[in-house]
Amino acid sequence: MEPLIVCNHVNYTYHTLQGETPALCDIHFQVEEGEFVSIVGPSGCGKSTLLSLLCGLLKPESGEITFKGEPVSEKNRCRIGYMLQHDHLFEWRSVRKNILLGLEIQKKLSEETLLEADHLLKLYGLYPFKEKSPSQLSGGMRQRAALIRTLLLHPDLLLLDEPFSALDYQTRLQVGDDIGSIIRKSGKTAILVTHDLSEAVSLGDRILVLTPLPASVQSIMTTDFPKELSPFERRGADAFKGYFNQIWKELNPNE
Repeated sequence: MEPLIVCNHVNYTYHTLQGETPALCDIHFQVEEGEFVSIVGPSGCGKSTLLSLLCGLLKPESGEITFKGEPVSEKNRCRIGYMLQHDHLFEWRSVRKNILLGLEIQKKLSEETLLEADHLLKLYGLYPFKEKSPSQLSGGMRQRAALIRTLLLHPDLLLLDEPFSALDYQTRLQVGDDIGSIIRKSGKTAILVTHDLSEAVSLGDRILVLTPLPASVQSIMTTDFPKELSPFERRGADAFKGYFNQIWKELNPNE
């Protein structure tokens, strides 16, 4: 089966009046359908730049990124969902109207999609809050609402740019477990950028470790946990510590 997305020897440089800053160097990997890939690396190494390239917001200077065998473009960009650090829920819209925003923009509102929206609100525990404003939700509930908004557009690929980083630690654990389980049950393919190594291991089927700027792929680690374990349960598995320590050593070779 053809990989869902292929990053083929991609290079990218930022150009400013002050000069050039190489950001990504010969990035090469692929992601299979249904896979959850975590990306970690030193702060400022270009992880978010890589996500912007994968969804077509930026274009590689050299190399190519293909989605379902075709270059990423306006034609297939709508099949890629992007979840950012902040949920970007609008305070003047109810929770329900917030999750319908993408459907409105794409002119896909229908009786069928409205029923699906209500189904997802019920499934993920937000239906009693559907007429509330976002400020009345907890941080975790807001992130669930943002995920539902993305899932309603039926993307084939989800890009997650540190979506839990604004949450306190306890909420982050809960929401990471929650959203990770939702994505797996939906069968979606996902790529997560995170600074949290524990999060990367607990969620990822594979973990890409990037080098310092300009980033290249230092290593790719495959995790092997029982399929029935939730992300939170993975943290208690015997193999978890070994994966964590291996990534830590790669990112901190002098310690």
